[in-house]
Amino acid sequence: MIALAGNAQTLKSPVKPSSFGIHFSLVDYNSPNAIDTTSLRDVFKQGDIFRLSKLNPALSLSYWKGLNKFIDFSAKFNGIFHDYTNTKNNNTSQFGAELEATLNARPIGDNHFFSPFLTAGIGGGSYAKDLGGYVPLGIGLQFNIESQVYFLLQTQYRVSLSENLFPNNLFHSFGVVARIGKEKVAVPVEVPMVQIQDRDADGVVDSLDRCPDTPGLAALQGCPDKDGDGIADIDDKCPDVAGLAKYQGCPIPDTDGDRINDEVDKCPNVPGVARYQGCPIPDTDKDGVNDEEDKCPNEAGPASNFGCPVIDVVVVEKVNKAAHNIFFATGSSKLLAKSFKSLKEVAQILKDNPSYKIDIDGYTDITGNAEKNQVLSESRANSVKEYLKGNGVDESRITVTGHGINDPIADNKIAAGRAKNRRVEMKLRNY
Repeated sequence: MIALAGNAQTLKSPVKPSSFGIHFSLVDYNSPNAIDTTSLRDVFKQGDIFRLSKLNPALSLSYWKGLNKFIDFSAKFNGIFHDYTNTKNNNTSQFGAELEATLNARPIGDNHFFSPFLTAGIGGGSYAKDLGGYVPLGIGLQFNIESQVYFLLQTQYRVSLSENLFPNNLFHSFGVVARIGKEKVAVPVEVPMVQIQDRDADGVVDSLDRCPDTPGLAALQGCPDKDGDGIADIDDKCPDVAGLAKYQGCPIPDTDGDRINDEVDKCPNVPGVARYQGCPIPDTDKDGVNDEEDKCPNEAGPASNFGCPVIDVVVVEKVNKAAHNIFFATGSSKLLAKSFKSLKEVAQILKDNPSYKIDIDGYTDITGNAEKNQVLSESRANSVKEYLKGNGVDESRITVTGHGINDPIADNKIAAGRAKNRRVEMKLRNY
């Protein structure tokens, strides 16, 4: 929680500058060895880790330098005042001189007011005229004042590498570390003024302007682009019409003039339509009637017959003659027997020519009610249809329409005219 609180304020430098420090220290050679086991846990269990009677004073000088924002290097000289007992010659000395180097790692950058850290390193020195070494391991707290001055509290557990000279020991210190030198301030560099020419005042200097006397665009090296197609006018073969670079500034061509550009036109030299990708509407049977209008696209025929072959005149006349020989009972749709011969001939024609279809249209005179006449005309046409079906003609080939009193072919005022108007017409077609 204390470490998180330290994040609340950030200071100047995230990496510690070169700094020099002085520290007052206390060394405890007794507590870690007060009992047979030299475990640091046992030291704390004894409760005498900070008893002043067991502490020896020391003075330290240090150098600090940040390697990055999380790790510092430090070098320290320690002068310790203590009676050392040399087990080899029983001499004593009042002073020990040590040098140590450590790395100090913190969980947050150096530019925070408060930050804890861990220490590990190697050290050694002169003790009672003999040399010895140790490994310092510890923790510390740093208080940063504007990245200029640092207050440090440290405690180390120092593992002896020369137990014949001194035992494992505790080392406590408080120090002040100050930055060496002043923070560097960048000095602005004066750039000499150079006179630059831009005759057309388009913002592109003459030395870089392909069109120095005509205002243009920086993106086109100072040249204009009247049609806005991104191609400078001096390179554009169609400067007044937007186009593409691969056509030298001209639009995509349309060679056949069908308004479908050549890039998507599958018949670029023949006018066509978009739905056939620029090609003309096909004419499969080559009869001059395109497939969209040709009701017989696989059989040649004239446009007058919707592109279908013309039915032989002799056959047409047979059907027309048969139509004149269709008779019904008076006021009824019942076919009379004398109609059957003619209708059988029509049925045979249809069976012999599977592509033929037939339209059957029924008509009446104006005698009687118009609505009843309409129904009668439809019924008579359907009677013919049923007869043809009964003689082997598929219903799908027959179309029936009743016209009632409409479309007379003679004068309804006289009996002969009315007789002509009461009729059934049949028309062959092959589409």
